[in-house]
Amino acid sequence: MALSLRTLDDGAWVSAADERRTGASELWHVTGVCECPIAEFVVEGVTDVAVDGRTVAAETYGRCITCGRSTTTAPIPVGRVIDGRYEPIDRDAIRRPVGSSASA
Repeated sequence: MALSLRTLDDGAWVSAADERRTGASELWHVTGVCECPIAEFVVEGVTDVAVDGRTVAAETYGRCITCGRSTTTAPIPVGRVIDGRYEPIDRDAIRRPVGSSASA
């Protein structure tokens, strides 16, 4: 079963199966985007979305509200494809960029 993924509204949202699932203004706990052990990362926009295996990941740009660093990220997991359906990552999860050795 195919699952459509795309960005919507000029990068404001990740759409899975034509539903807005995650997007700008969310606060994520992320490692590896600044010098903070766990960044409090405010997503300001989504530049791309893709699937790696079952992991749905989005390239984003945003800012750590602890140190103030703005950055564009490598793909960061936002969900998983399970039995052809999209399941979002828990909002309190600590996220790591895909392929990051500092990822958990």
